[in-house]
Amino acid sequence: MGIPEQLRAVQDKVQAAAATRAATHKTAEAPVRLVAVSKTKPVEDLKEAYDAGHRHFGENYVQELVDKSPQLPADVQWHFIGHLQGNKVGMLVKGCPGLVCLETIDSEKLARGVDKAWKEQEQEQEQEQEQEQEQEQ
Repeated sequence: MGIPEQLRAVQDKVQAAAATRAATHKTAEAPVRLVAVSKTKPVEDLKEAYDAGHRHFGENYVQELVDKSPQLPADVQWHFIGHLQGNKVGMLVKGCPGLVCLETIDSEKLARGVDKAWKEQEQEQEQEQEQEQEQEQ
């Protein structure tokens, strides 16, 4: 079974479980997001999943995420799912523009570091946009 078929099978099982839960608890079906954990997988496998319609991928190594993210389309939504070391926050934030979620932050100090890195990244992007606008004029 190829990657698209495997994804479809997992999605079908997750949807069935969500429907069963909703019926059991007599509630509306809650939306479910499947994050494909792509650690140690080659970029070609991710591209195959992307071509099958999948957009959410998770990595647990900063370097692997930073290496893979520019090789995939910009609409990929990246999740960092591993332990994040404070000294790698800047590399992660700057190296992965499609980062949408940090699944694990285990200290206030780390949270503050992430906040600071994101603010710095936003400022750099704003400055780059201003420079581009000035050059266009």
